[in-house]
Amino acid sequence: MTELRLVAGVDCSTQATKVVVCDAETGAVLREGRAPHPDGTQVDPAEWWKAWEIASDGLLDGVQAIAIGGQQHGMVLLDDTGEVVHPAVLWNDTSSADATAELIAELGGPEAWAEATGSVPVPSFTVTKLRWLRDEAARGTAEVRRDAARRAAAVVLPHDWMTHRLAADRHGIDGITTDRGDASGTGWWSPTANDYRTDLVELAFGRQLALPRIAGPAEIVGRTSFGAAIAAGTGDNAAAALGLDLQPGDVAVSLGTSGTAFARSAHPTKDATGLVAAFADATGEYLPLVCTLNAARVMSATAQMLGLELSAFDEAALSSPGSDGLVLLPFLDGERTPDLPHSTGLIYGLTRSTMQPATMARAAVEGLLCGLADAVDALRDQGVPVQRVLLLGGGARSRAVQALAPAILGAELVLPEPAEYVALGAARQAAWALSGADTPPTWQIPLGKPEPAVTVDATTIRTNYEQVLANTRPLLSQPYNR
Repeated sequence: MTELRLVAGVDCSTQATKVVVCDAETGAVLREGRAPHPDGTQVDPAEWWKAWEIASDGLLDGVQAIAIGGQQHGMVLLDDTGEVVHPAVLWNDTSSADATAELIAELGGPEAWAEATGSVPVPSFTVTKLRWLRDEAARGTAEVRRDAARRAAAVVLPHDWMTHRLAADRHGIDGITTDRGDASGTGWWSPTANDYRTDLVELAFGRQLALPRIAGPAEIVGRTSFGAAIAAGTGDNAAAALGLDLQPGDVAVSLGTSGTAFARSAHPTKDATGLVAAFADATGEYLPLVCTLNAARVMSATAQMLGLELSAFDEAALSSPGSDGLVLLPFLDGERTPDLPHSTGLIYGLTRSTMQPATMARAAVEGLLCGLADAVDALRDQGVPVQRVLLLGGGARSRAVQALAPAILGAELVLPEPAEYVALGAARQAAWALSGADTPPTWQIPLGKPEPAVTVDATTIRTNYEQVLANTRPLLSQPYNR
């Protein structure tokens, strides 16, 4: 019997580090581990390393290659010795909202940014966090920020930092690598030139910083202390696309901490509206993506408000024949798409008849799906074909979401079995690097059976949602005293 070749994939996400060890040929998961990250939008990267050590403990015997998929956009600043000089500012930190508006105007507006990087910055992008730190340091609001701005020699992303830390021969900031997928979310990478726009780093920070070298999709960038090859790694969404083996016509819609809709494309996009980010994927192609800040937690928060367990929340939403005109705008943590970082959630249409748990639960699911439907439509507007929606993430387990999604999203629903697709995608990349082949190995994706679709008037649901959003947008644009 041929001995298995083992590879490991790591998902260094917002909430936890997850590790899977797989058979390099088939993708079968043989071992798994997990460890949580601290809460918050600014985190010491050392916490990710601690979580990695816990999650990987006892799993790595025989592993021949490893890759890391990391949360996108997070800003990790290093001095010239490689020491972290400021807590990592994560993608879901919206402190840079004002800095974002300044940067967009300074380059010449949304069209100029779309031409330069394919995307219009939003507060999650790394480039806006650089400007925020520079401004905070100039104001002298905190010594840690003044010190960080003075000492910073390099800016990298979470997966870059973890990959470099994993390498046995790492030295300072020399040899740090990234990949196109993660670099494309910084706000200083050009899909047209397939390279950095270093002038945008200087625009944001006032001076140049060292940037990680962009490695090839199947490149081996180092070795671990236990001898495993280290693949380039990538951002979490690019890793998930690789783990799902997205095909033309597939759109992945993920309901986790954030909501995302993304698809592979052979060509880059340029969206001056700012809805679609022109990201790259982990194979050498592109990954146009739309992201919302609010996803699965819309349902968990509503369930908590109603005093229901999530299973009972699902039952309540499905028991209601509709929302009876009740509309929930689910911007509970501000919002990225649409660009309303200061907004809060809003409920419209409260009457005595709609102030019922079942109606409220139904409105929460419809509001969540309407936001994601806008994301899918934005991809369609960029010429991305949408034939199937692959629904994944914690929120995809909701029976109500499964039942309502086909009508509201306007596409056939496919339900991949629950799995750690970011970690699986990283493992598949590791297997690809290990093989030396031209293309990634073929791994089968098991599919589940979704809840039967419910017939609803999707046009009315979405029209009501869009009307409430349009009428209240001036209010939602104003800073809210939290």
